[in-house]
Amino acid sequence: MSRLHNGQQFPSLSLPAVGGGSIGLPDDLAGSFGIVLIYRGSWCPYCNAQLAAFSRASETLAELNAKVVALSVDDEATSADLVEKHKLRFPVAHSADVDKVSEATGASVSADRSYLQSSGFVLNPQGEVITAVYSSEAIGRLVADDVVGFLRYIKAHEG
Repeated sequence: MSRLHNGQQFPSLSLPAVGGGSIGLPDDLAGSFGIVLIYRGSWCPYCNAQLAAFSRASETLAELNAKVVALSVDDEATSADLVEKHKLRFPVAHSADVDKVSEATGASVSADRSYLQSSGFVLNPQGEVITAVYSSEAIGRLVADDVVGFLRYIKAHEG
């Protein structure tokens, strides 16, 4: 397992999406800044708060040409309930394979190997990592306001 570093291409992942179809990373984010949120599960209060905050920031993120996707090991029904509960306005993938996602992204895994720890990535429009945040337990994750500020800074200094 190797963590992703700034400048690295985000690995190719295909995951089933809530509501049908699939989410292909990083391809589905191409041409936009991408925010990839790996969350522990719908049972995690910190993950719920993070996902709800990114959903509330969705209009601002869209103005900054940013797209959000989230994924976890939760099954489709559990993920769909989470989407409905928080009125999430971005695609959510379900049934992620712990080992496959951890191997590809460097995300930490729970001690019993049943779920992924919170990890978050901001990608440039070419799918390269421009920041990565890894957590080894319940706290420590990307924050919507920080990502908005980071993208505003990047856009202000594009040259």
